[in-house]
Amino acid sequence: MQELHVLNPATEELVATIPAATPQDVDAAVRRAAEAQRGWSALAPGDRARHLRRFADVVDTHLEELAQLEVREAGHPVGNARWEAGNARDLLEYAAGGVERLTGAQIPVAGGLNVTFHEPLGVVAVIAPWNFPMPIAAWGVAPALAAGNAVLLKPAETTPLTALRLAELALEAGLPEGLFQVLPGAGPVAGDALVEHPGVAKVVFTGSTAVGKQIMAKCAAGVKRVTLELGGKSPNIVFADADVERAAAAAPGSFLDNTGQDCCARSRILVQRSVYDRFMELLEPAVKSFTVGDPADPATQMGPLISAAHRERVRSYVPESAPAAIRGEAPAGKGFWYPATVLEGRPEDRAAVEEVFGPVAVVIPFEDEAEAVRIANATAYGLSGSLWTRDVSRAVRVSRAVAAGNLSVNSHSSVRYWTPFGGFGQSGLGRELGPDALAAFTETKNVFIAADPLTESP
Repeated sequence: MQELHVLNPATEELVATIPAATPQDVDAAVRRAAEAQRGWSALAPGDRARHLRRFADVVDTHLEELAQLEVREAGHPVGNARWEAGNARDLLEYAAGGVERLTGAQIPVAGGLNVTFHEPLGVVAVIAPWNFPMPIAAWGVAPALAAGNAVLLKPAETTPLTALRLAELALEAGLPEGLFQVLPGAGPVAGDALVEHPGVAKVVFTGSTAVGKQIMAKCAAGVKRVTLELGGKSPNIVFADADVERAAAAAPGSFLDNTGQDCCARSRILVQRSVYDRFMELLEPAVKSFTVGDPADPATQMGPLISAAHRERVRSYVPESAPAAIRGEAPAGKGFWYPATVLEGRPEDRAAVEEVFGPVAVVIPFEDEAEAVRIANATAYGLSGSLWTRDVSRAVRVSRAVAAGNLSVNSHSSVRYWTPFGGFGQSGLGRELGPDALAAFTETKNVFIAADPLTESP
């Protein structure tokens, strides 16, 4: 039997050994899910909503337990992990509020009545990543359940523990057996079996663009619905008229949060040349004061990378021949640590083009607004970004000109569970979160009911 070995990224200690799902396990799970889904979708909307609210309540009573699991399996600072557990709860509550509002339409037609219904898809597969195991799993699980579907969740091989615990809490809350199942396993085994199974109606995947393309191709063979949230190379544009002190103070968090393992990381910092030197002077102390250390310490802002192999990948973007302009500190000894690193570069540099997925940013100067937009859009990705300016007109112009799905002005906030999220280009396909999240897990059915013309009595 194949097993998954979960390591603590901060200590390299073995946290757990989990049996890995086989294609046979996947097939059996799909069959159980299909059976559970029929009863679940037949429930009155209010009853389905109450079940999800109970699920959210049970998660709420286990927030600290879930957060501590996240610290151990993902190396997230405990403050971040507590937010992530709370976000999973909030997503369940938000989705529950949408169940009774998943309404169709009455469309005027001649000769009768025309109405639409949102029908659930059936069984949905959610393939979640290791960088934000709980929240991103909930992005798919919560609205899919709310829309009347069954869900099979495949967590990343390195971070299955919170997913398994959430499934246990769902049963504790009274959700039907088989409705929400977790299938830990390798991507090429359990993941492929889910994607290719004819009983799975939709696949929701968050991960690399390369794997997303493979999943999309496999789904195409069965004309299977798919939502993809993939990579990013997001710009952080600082104009000369901005509050430069505030922009520099906020910049470290935009690419060091979650140790840079974030598809929304603003890892390309574009600074107008006239304030470039001042910005770099302010950026250095801000980066070096970002607290790196034990994830269990509430004061820690940045923990380790997820694995030794990933650390080597991140390191490859910072060769010894290209010394960093700014470098922070990282603990020595055990753990997959890497220091915060800022490079000065050009738009065509490898570290400015490819997604590093680590605590590395490249600062690039620009002359004017047109050049800033050109550099920002010189990427295959288009997920998120930020711009800093006091000019409202410029904020509007640049926000419309930058090709990205989520932008922030004078901030780095771009993901809220009540607003839509998704990318342009190779950053993905479809949108998650927000008021339309449930509809993405349904098919629209149109029904016309003929009305016989009135006949006069003799």
